[in-house]
Amino acid sequence: MAIPRREPVEIHAYAMDNLRYIRETIERAGSFTAVPGVGGMLMATSALGAAWLAHSEAAGGRGNGAWLAVWLAEAVLAMAIGILAAAQKSRRAGEPVVSGPGRKFVAGFSPAMLAGAVLTAALFAGGAVAYLPGMWLLLYGAAVLSAGGASVRVVPLMGLCFMAAGAAALCLPAAWGDAVLAVGFGGIHMIFGTIIAVKYGG
Repeated sequence: MAIPRREPVEIHAYAMDNLRYIRETIERAGSFTAVPGVGGMLMATSALGAAWLAHSEAAGGRGNGAWLAVWLAEAVLAMAIGILAAAQKSRRAGEPVVSGPGRKFVAGFSPAMLAGAVLTAALFAGGAVAYLPGMWLLLYGAAVLSAGGASVRVVPLMGLCFMAAGAAALCLPAAWGDAVLAVGFGGIHMIFGTIIAVKYGG
């Protein structure tokens, strides 16, 4: 009896599967995957609340100081949400948040944020408050874009969107500042937070 011959293995397809697996493994090992999607959505919610409150403060005639205080409080709250959400996501994945990619992410994120803090003080002292919303969005976007080189692919795209929103804000009337911040920090965080939560595990 003739022994039936087995179908030959498609070496090309087998090799491509192996290469794909190796590439994805290397990408995961070299990327900061703890960027929190759900945390981004919570940050969006707090930003929308801050935009409403800051606009109310300005409309109530309480001055630029009260307006700035609202947004500085929002910045502290958003940072706390981001850090806690990233730590929780890292813990679920069994990866330390201060891993090599995590340190690269922070190193890429910090310089633009520090520049934003210095420029905020300078512009506020100089009475150029109208430029703050655009500057915040622009530098936050630059921070996210720079840090995104150590993260998943969607993060640099999010940074570019923030930068585009910041550039638009600098061209719009000062009265639109809170609306642009709501669309930027609220809308962009909500959209990309949802994408990250669905595609990258929370």
